[in-house]
Amino acid sequence: MTNTDSKVVAVTGASSGIGEATARRLAADGHRLLLGARRTDRLDALVKEITAAGGAAEFRRLDVTDAADVGAFVTAAHERHGRLDVVVNNAGVMPLSPLEALRTDEWDRMIDVNVRGVLHGIAAALPVMRAQGGGHFVNVASVGAYEISPTAAVYCATKFAVRAISEGLRQESAGDIRVTLVSPGVTESELADSIADPVARETMKAYRAVALPASAIADAIAYALAQPAEVDVNEIVVRPAASAQ
Repeated sequence: MTNTDSKVVAVTGASSGIGEATARRLAADGHRLLLGARRTDRLDALVKEITAAGGAAEFRRLDVTDAADVGAFVTAAHERHGRLDVVVNNAGVMPLSPLEALRTDEWDRMIDVNVRGVLHGIAAALPVMRAQGGGHFVNVASVGAYEISPTAAVYCATKFAVRAISEGLRQESAGDIRVTLVSPGVTESELADSIADPVARETMKAYRAVALPASAIADAIAYALAQPAEVDVNEIVVRPAASAQ
C-alpha cells in the first residue's frame, strides 16, 4: 500500500469481537488507526500487538454514549494525523429479553450505545470530513436491521435505526462522503455475554450454534474501504453459509 492509499481510521468498540478483528485487518492493510473502547487494558495489548507487527495504531478510552468523549476521540485522531478518513461505528450491546420482562434499563442501554453511539460518531466526524472534502462512515448493524425475532425486539429496533440513519446520511452526502452499512449475521463475539434474561440466553445458545469468525466482517469492512473514491459500497450483509437466519 502506498502512502496515498493509507487512511486514518477511527474504530469504536475495538477491544473485542468485530472491532478487534477490524483493527488487525486494517492495520495489516497499512492504515493508521485510533482505537476506542472502555477496556483500555485490552486496547493496550492490541496496539502493542499491531505495532510489533509493523502496523500503526494508538488507543484512547472511549464511551460512545458520551457525546463529548466521542468528540474528543475524533479530535485526537484528527490532530494526530491532520485528517480523519474513516470512522467505523462498531460499538454495540445486545442484552436480549422478552418485552414482558420489562428490562427497561437494558432497553435504555441498547438505545444509548447502539443508536446514540452511532449518532455521536457522525456528529463528531461529519464536520471534519466536510471540511477536508471527503470521508467514509462504516456503521456496523446486524441482520437484525432487516428482521425481528423473539426476545430481540428492542435490539432489532436499534439496528433498524442504524440502517435508517446510514441511508439518510448517504442521501445527504452529495457524493463527497461515503457511507457503508455492514450487517453481520451470527458472528463470534462477546455480545451474547451481556444477556441476563434466562429465556433469551437459552434461545441464543441454539441461534449461535453456527457463527462466522469476526475476521469475516473485518474483511467486508476492508473491502468497502478499498474501493476507489467514485465507488460507494452502501450495504453488505454477511451470514454464515450454513445458516437459514
